[in-house]
Amino acid sequence: MKLLLAPMEGLADAPMRDLLCSVAGYDWAVAEFARVSATVLPARSFSRIVPELRNRSRTRSGVPVRAQLLGSDPFAMAANAAALAALAPAGIDLNFGCPAPTVNRHRGGAVLLEEPELLRRIAYQVRAAMPAPMPLSAKMRLGVGDPACALDAARALADGGVDMLVVHARTKCDGYRPPAHWEWIARVAEAVPVPVIANGEVWTVDDWRRCREISGVADVMLGRGAVADPFLVERIRGGGRFCAQHDWPRLSGLIASFWRDVKRRLPASHAPGRLKQWLNLLRRRYPQAQTLFVMVRGATELGAIDRALEHCRSLTEELAA
Repeated sequence: MKLLLAPMEGLADAPMRDLLCSVAGYDWAVAEFARVSATVLPARSFSRIVPELRNRSRTRSGVPVRAQLLGSDPFAMAANAAALAALAPAGIDLNFGCPAPTVNRHRGGAVLLEEPELLRRIAYQVRAAMPAPMPLSAKMRLGVGDPACALDAARALADGGVDMLVVHARTKCDGYRPPAHWEWIARVAEAVPVPVIANGEVWTVDDWRRCREISGVADVMLGRGAVADPFLVERIRGGGRFCAQHDWPRLSGLIASFWRDVKRRLPASHAPGRLKQWLNLLRRRYPQAQTLFVMVRGATELGAIDRALEHCRSLTEELAA
């Protein structure tokens, strides 16, 4: 059984990957995408998106990180894959899952699922440009609007040389609206000769169990559910129950650590937004995060957020005493 951390543009950046991977046992993670156009990106562009490339393509806790490419031109994708492979990533992943309109308008992400032959050519050219032992995976959705199209898309990618498929169990048109159609993952898995990993709408241990049961696949990639509950992997592997009150002292320490890391890595103008974004997801599971979110929501200065976090820490220690 494998548990993987999903690529999430604007959400699971390097600080978040470091934090989530330090908590529990992910088998590997996929970084945010590098957008490929007509030119070959320089090494610094790949390292900016995937700073783990400077650390043997691993997080600080040792979890392997695959780099992801997004684009529609087979030869440009291959040229960039070759340049990326020279930096020795833990693997290369192809993005055919992004539903963002700005990405899709430029023929990137999930919109390409309507063109199976193009998918096959992209996979074939990228595979040919990579060292044979380096893994090549692809993340896809259940087509653009009709999930039946996913079968042809998956077959094309497998035929092109992708050795593993991650299937987000929604179409492009579904966006992130529930439910996830895990039953279609089972159909994809039956249609291709490569391993398939399930993804989409796994927020709890019960969701994980039902996802595996309905999809019929053993391995699951966690996305927003892992960000909303950083201890989800621990619970899946260890069988413990969710308890917000029990988790909060440890989580508040992680929030403080994340804030320090974000301040170190990001400009002062961007750092508050990253913390608020995470708190906004955390409050889905943790009432305490709602309180902290309200405290920092209007703050724009780093010092004000520092004081709010310190006040929260003091309260947590008093309640635990």
